[in-house]
Amino acid sequence: MKQKYNEQYECCSGQWITVTATVTLTLLTQKSENVTEAIFLVSTESDKYKTQKPQSYRKRQLFLSTLSSLLQSQPPSFPFSFSFLSFFNSLLSIFLFYCLIEISKASITMAEKEGGNGSSNSSSLTPYEEALEVLSSLIIRRTRADSSNMGDQFEVLYEYLKMLDLEEPISKMKIIHVAGTKGKGSTCTFAESILRNCGFHTGLFTSPHLIDIRERFRLDGVDICEEKFLAYFWWCYDRLKEKTDDNIPMPNYFRFLAILAFKIFASEQVDVAIMEVGLGGKYDATNVARAPIVCGITSLGYDHMEILGNTLGEIAGEKAGIFKDRIPAFTVPQPDEAMHVLEEKASLLNVPLQVVAPLDPKLLNGLRLGLEGEHQYLNAGLAIALCSTWLKRTGHLGDINLEQTNTLPEQFIQGLTSASLQGRAQIVPDQHIKNESLNDLVFFLDGAHSPESMEVCARWFSLAIKEYNPDQILLHQQHDNSKFSHEVVKMHNSDNRALRKSTPILLFNCLTVRDPQLLLPRLMKTCADHGVYFKKALFVPSLSVYNKVGSQALAPSDPNVDLSWQFTLQKVWENLMQGNKADIVSEDLKDDMEMSVSNCEHSAVFPSLPVAIKWLRDRVQQNQSVRFQVLVTGSLHLIGDVLKIIKK
Repeated sequence: MKQKYNEQYECCSGQWITVTATVTLTLLTQKSENVTEAIFLVSTESDKYKTQKPQSYRKRQLFLSTLSSLLQSQPPSFPFSFSFLSFFNSLLSIFLFYCLIEISKASITMAEKEGGNGSSNSSSLTPYEEALEVLSSLIIRRTRADSSNMGDQFEVLYEYLKMLDLEEPISKMKIIHVAGTKGKGSTCTFAESILRNCGFHTGLFTSPHLIDIRERFRLDGVDICEEKFLAYFWWCYDRLKEKTDDNIPMPNYFRFLAILAFKIFASEQVDVAIMEVGLGGKYDATNVARAPIVCGITSLGYDHMEILGNTLGEIAGEKAGIFKDRIPAFTVPQPDEAMHVLEEKASLLNVPLQVVAPLDPKLLNGLRLGLEGEHQYLNAGLAIALCSTWLKRTGHLGDINLEQTNTLPEQFIQGLTSASLQGRAQIVPDQHIKNESLNDLVFFLDGAHSPESMEVCARWFSLAIKEYNPDQILLHQQHDNSKFSHEVVKMHNSDNRALRKSTPILLFNCLTVRDPQLLLPRLMKTCADHGVYFKKALFVPSLSVYNKVGSQALAPSDPNVDLSWQFTLQKVWENLMQGNKADIVSEDLKDDMEMSVSNCEHSAVFPSLPVAIKWLRDRVQQNQSVRFQVLVTGSLHLIGDVLKIIKK
């Protein structure tokens, strides 16, 4: 009977009558005792519209929400209890519903105009793309130096939590909170992997993402699925859109994502939530957690100075903003200026602050860390301290023995050796090159973007290309259904391949707020100290569009693109090269460029990343005696763009 009436109303009066009639029929068939419950039942049944008819679903849910609000605003005497109503009252109810429809439709129209959901091209988007389009609207285009009134802005976060009823869930959450300049993501990844291997239900929030926004939200080591992401995204967005106004506007992009992470982890009832700070610490959106179980500060350095301060002491003070009264905290060895500030801030809050040493590789029983690079032993040591304290303070030690000083629990070893994180000391062969040439174009990816991390990156690359086995790639990470798995790829052996010459190439870009005079010299010198000299440096503009999220965020190759910043980077590089010995540079890569690029002796500027990748692939095909090993660094955005291209 319900289906018949649904079909009739759909044909005659459209979606609004359908919903109203369904609510009424739910009441008449005794499935519910009151209107509010009936609306909830129909709202639940309409979940199928999420995937089948996403826009119908959105309008249907918006109508139900409006209808529910209108009904709840009626006087108590309004006859909406249908347990013993006469048939006449039932007909009257339908008439009253119809009157409410017109009011609801008007409010829906206004809401859609305010929310910007009425764009003409939205019908061509998938439900996931539609969400990313809305998320992009939260990106605020402003200079990074706009840090005024941060304290007042931070307090608004608690208003958002009230709107979403998240204050209590967050207060009950067992959180590990990590700030720092370098190694935050790696430390959080190690910690999540350790506790997951201890049998706990984990939630991990990191930033930025490289390919897909869902990388920021990991449940039990796996990126959140699209279905759950959409459900939680719209749950938060719709409620905030309804309750915010000119005085309390919608949260910006990162703040919304942090709030979304708390909602996801609360609803999924994770045992532990590992939260990586986005920027700074004191005013970061993740710092709404008032009582984490333990806090960590990774290596500190000069980054985001226009916001955090010009000295290590000022930067350390911002990072120490995550310290909470009497909550234990850990850090790694820091420069004296930074360590003094951390200790001072800890003393003011009665925080027991401890400095942890790097992990001794011998404790891994001959295994290697899941994340490459010598610097990862420092991050692993911090992760071990954070997890050990979390287990003790939450009473979850169980049979995990942390008392032995010369051994690690098996669960810890498994977690450390199986951890994975894209774009940090990652080695990926180009998937475009087929068969025996597969290993002749290999990308070494690291998102270093500060002077200190650039030095660490250069040291890793210099060692990695020397240890690199051309016939067996052990660290090829495959992105498949939001899972990352280490895959061993066997290569064809060939006498000719064994004779091929390794050729280091640099593929570089960085944000204009970075100082290439600090980044590039550190990179070049560290590599040279290890006997590695780049034969060519390639400079490209960003492929990502910074005010867009998702697959729509890749800009097409623009012949009129502004390359002034890339030419600035090139000039710095050429000046550095001229100060070195002439025999550092190989003559075999001074080919004439087929594209309209600037081709100096030691470097080239390309109009787009795809053009640069094509040039590399062409060189591989043309130079049978050369193996190209490309270091991609300077920006995590560049890393993500490269991964999108080479994994297609």
